Amino acid sequence: MTMNLFDSMGGIEARQEQLGPGATVLHRHAVPEETALLSALRDVVAGAPFRHMVTPGGFHMSVAVTNCGSLGWVTDRTGYRYDPIDPVSGLPWPRMPEVFLALATRAAARAGFGEYVPDACLINRYVTGARVSLHQDKNEQDFDQPIVSVSLGIPAVFLFGGLNRADRAIRVKLTHGDVVVWGGAARLRYHGILPIKEDHHPLVGDHRINLTFRKAA
Repeated sequence: MTMNLFDSMGGIEARQEQLGPGATVLHRHAVPEETALLSALRDVVAGAPFRHMVTPGGFHMSVAVTNCGSLGWVTDRTGYRYDPIDPVSGLPWPRMPEVFLALATRAAARAGFGEYVPDACLINRYVTGARVSLHQDKNEQDFDQPIVSVSLGIPAVFLFGGLNRADRAIRVKLTHGDVVVWGGAARLRYHGILPIKEDHHPLVGDHRINLTFRKAA
């Protein structure tokens, strides 16, 4: 089901798309905050630069990542986990910017998840050819809390599957400013990103940024 909403912030028309029970795409929801979001992102990256982490299997991720918030998602040969310390700098992850937190809580509320306060934001940078295979977000302690995923920059095709890896995944085109929220019955659905196609965005350049908010602890 799709419905059109008029977003008074910036006067844009925002389209809301249901992917199933508990899963919603808020198209263009983040556009009014694009300048503030990108400015805050630069500050985060100055304190914790993007890096290509190593998976438990020993492979370097094609997506470059960093984090902000009380906890950051990390991976190495010992496994996936959340850690309050950036393993590269040995310092705490940068504080989550207020504009990030406000966007995440507002998007969650619009999708039906009130009182959402994330403590972690995983930031992914995709260049041409980068991808993320189907996976579940299950390193968090409380699966009652939703995931909020914000797309900035060039387009991506989001794969949204079922509760089993073999379930058929639907394909959803995400563009600059789109926000996907999934929780409740959809919280553990498999999801991923198809290889990014070459493109250019006037504000972000030739890559895609994804802000993924979680309540990890």
